[in-house]
Amino acid sequence: MGKVDEYKKILKNLDDWDQYLLDESRLPGPRANLELAHAVAEEGDIDRFRRYLAYGADKAPYGSTLEFLPVCGVIGLGRILSEGRLDMLEELRIYASDSRWRVREGVAIALQIFGDKDMDRLLQEMEKWSHGNQLERRAVVAALCEPRLLKKPEYPKKVLNILDRITKDILIEDNRKTDEFIALRKALGYCWSVAAVAAPEIGKKLLEKWFAYKDKDIQWIMKENLKKNRLNKMDPEWTERWQAKLQ
Repeated sequence: MGKVDEYKKILKNLDDWDQYLLDESRLPGPRANLELAHAVAEEGDIDRFRRYLAYGADKAPYGSTLEFLPVCGVIGLGRILSEGRLDMLEELRIYASDSRWRVREGVAIALQIFGDKDMDRLLQEMEKWSHGNQLERRAVVAALCEPRLLKKPEYPKKVLNILDRITKDILIEDNRKTDEFIALRKALGYCWSVAAVAAPEIGKKLLEKWFAYKDKDIQWIMKENLKKNRLNKMDPEWTERWQAKLQ
């Protein structure tokens, strides 16, 4: 029995989930208990998720134990979405711009849950989000660049095209000092490599195109991806050659 299943079994026998979740959240701390959050998402209902999401940043600020509740809530919306409630997409889009990065990460996880059921529809929706604000674009990047979603050959190609356009938009960004831009840049700093190893031929060509750009943020994104071991495993000679060229 995996950890998520163990937590599900516990939750089924609990009357008061809230205190248990807070006690087992691992917050404050560097890593929230995502196994427990997944169990809550699988066992909870929409009313519970919305009650947890009512804990905004004023009541459950970043780093607090209470922050775990909205994280569970937003991941739970992903399960509801995967069961056919497509109206959850608009709610998730709102939470993609939450001030708390753990809640934003919960949105990416929720979208991946949906992608497990309907990757084609997820890609359609992410096309729309990819024209949104910086944090919405960050959610697109983080949600789509998940290896388990990229096993069919047509999917990484589509994801790479979305990454290409989002990266192109960086060139017209005027204010690059904001937390929102930094969050997007950080996501692009690892996600390109995830998509590229799923479709190496097109992935390497697109990366090589961006390697040629002298824009400082594009250069940072590309250098960060070249540090990832997944690229080295894909093609060590190619990776070493480009690491040397971009030094």
